[in-house]
Amino acid sequence: MRRLYLYGLAFVAIALLLVLRGGGVGHSYSHPTVTAFSAQGAAATWFAEIKPFCNPVEVETRHRWNPPPSGMEGSAYSAACYGLAGKVDLARQIILDLEGDEQWRAAGVVFAVAHPVADAGDDASAGPIMEMVVEFWPNHYMALYHAGIARVGLGDREAAREYLERFLEHYDREDGWRSSALAALEDIGAR
Repeated sequence: MRRLYLYGLAFVAIALLLVLRGGGVGHSYSHPTVTAFSAQGAAATWFAEIKPFCNPVEVETRHRWNPPPSGMEGSAYSAACYGLAGKVDLARQIILDLEGDEQWRAAGVVFAVAHPVADAGDDASAGPIMEMVVEFWPNHYMALYHAGIARVGLGDREAAREYLERFLEHYDREDGWRSSALAALEDIGAR
């Protein structure tokens, strides 16, 4: 069990590094130099300790007992924890309190933490988090995809169509993600 936990943390660390360096996640804002932070810092350590308590019952108490480190990284991981707990409005407010580029970077951290949940097939739980990510990073193609698929599952055809069409605008690889989005859009159109 501990080995799986460590693999999961390693995945999040690698994903964060890619996201914050702007590599491959679809960020097309003109930021020639985006300084990535190490997922091995104080904020990542704090998150590893608090993650088991990122649930609706314990998240706020644990944040009071063990507040996140200051700065963008601590705020990003704090928002991720609240997002995992289903308290997306609190996560959103934490990101809104950040300045400029820190907002989309923090949203990237939230995405990296929540993406395994969506990839495991729990788009209904991850959907609201992905929608929040899109608010701060509008062309984040994987967040658009998961938000769209979640809306399909909820029967919200119009929102699903919007997210999935935006996903297709930013993602042109012919693979399973694109095929899935096209199939969902076809199904939406057929109803």
